[in-house]
Amino acid sequence: MNNLLLNWLQNGPNDHQLISFNHHDIMNSVRFSSQVAYLHQQLTQQDATHWLLSAKRSDLFAAGLCAGLLAGKTIILPPNTQPGTVAELNHHFDAVIADEPISEVKTYVPLTSDITPPQANWPKSQQLGELLLFTSGSSGQPKSITKTVAQLDAEVSTLESTFADRLPHCSIVSTVSHQHIYGLLFKILWPLAAGRPFLSEQIEYPETLNYYLAIMPNLCLVSSPAQLSRLPDALDNQLQHRHPSLIFSSGGPLSFKAANDIQQCYNQLPIEVFGSTETGGIAYRRQRTESQPWQVFDAVKIKQQGEDGALCIQSPYLQDDQQWYTCDDSIELLSDTQFNLLNRLDRIVKIEEKRISMVQMEQLLQSHPLVTDSAVTLLSKPRHMLGAAICLNQEGKALLEQQGKLFINNLMKQHLMTQFERVTLPRRWRYPDTIVQNSEGKRTQADLVSLFYKHD
Repeated sequence: MNNLLLNWLQNGPNDHQLISFNHHDIMNSVRFSSQVAYLHQQLTQQDATHWLLSAKRSDLFAAGLCAGLLAGKTIILPPNTQPGTVAELNHHFDAVIADEPISEVKTYVPLTSDITPPQANWPKSQQLGELLLFTSGSSGQPKSITKTVAQLDAEVSTLESTFADRLPHCSIVSTVSHQHIYGLLFKILWPLAAGRPFLSEQIEYPETLNYYLAIMPNLCLVSSPAQLSRLPDALDNQLQHRHPSLIFSSGGPLSFKAANDIQQCYNQLPIEVFGSTETGGIAYRRQRTESQPWQVFDAVKIKQQGEDGALCIQSPYLQDDQQWYTCDDSIELLSDTQFNLLNRLDRIVKIEEKRISMVQMEQLLQSHPLVTDSAVTLLSKPRHMLGAAICLNQEGKALLEQQGKLFINNLMKQHLMTQFERVTLPRRWRYPDTIVQNSEGKRTQADLVSLFYKHD
């Protein structure tokens, strides 16, 4: 199973490999190779070395990704294409390969299915490029993570050796974006390297999933905790006649109830994968019991460190695979290969499986001309969401009095949407005169949370 992705990238798909499909079209290996060769030629003619890559369709994204890596380029994957996010990453890239223009001042190569390039062989590469991904850093600034093809290959090879026997002739469908590491690996790189076709569209509705389950015998569903938690209600919590051959979930722990609700509908428990952009996959589990431990992947070593019980790993997916890397999660260590996950040790939270820096959100709120101070906190009732407490200046207070809270809420949301996607925005808003601090001059979670449950 070693070098699965590296070998595939160097040699290209075999003559009979089906790359992708949707309800009206398929992408075979001949078309895909021609598309990659066409894009590769355009990229190699450009001096630009750092290319931002973005596309809604996974087949176009995959073609751009392969062409860029084979051309020796550094491929930038933005967490989203909100104008503020792109502007913040502007100095990291000097060109764009995407399905629509993103940055007006950059060299642009379009990804489109409207052009049918002439048949061509798979490009040969002297030196493969690398990926640059971004996560929300605890300081509030985007944190860049470099991934070499060798690192990605190590992870793809591990996934195949761990799960291949449960994926007989499967096609891959996904509810998550390929722009993030989980979707990138599970929907694009692993299927390509292992010869499994993937759906070129992202599934957004249960009806779409049911459509593909009805017409295709073996489907592997790649999803997230938030999406899987909502799915049973959409299926009336009834056992389905057709179900996926395998279900993966990542982006955060799946609740025991949600895991069992999925089992009730699909007659199987999802396989959860725990990891991050920095670390890659660390461990996996199926929640047969409420205290089901996480099983470490064979390639990864773990230990516990410090008074806070931080998880430390040694992994071939890291830039230095000999050094111990300290994660931002505390654990209960059960053995050399198993642990229970306890809690986060930083101010990064997952909202709809998107990693959000509460520090970054606070800094952006405080840049608004009506705001003097702000605090963002995680709320758990009635569901997992963010709350924002904002201190307004005199102009802001006057507007609040004249126009009402909904008007100010919408102003703040519009401001946040320059860098954050709508689904991640705070759902609760408070406008106190001051934000309480304890005797040490710090804000406590308990004090912040109390602001949101005193009144509505």
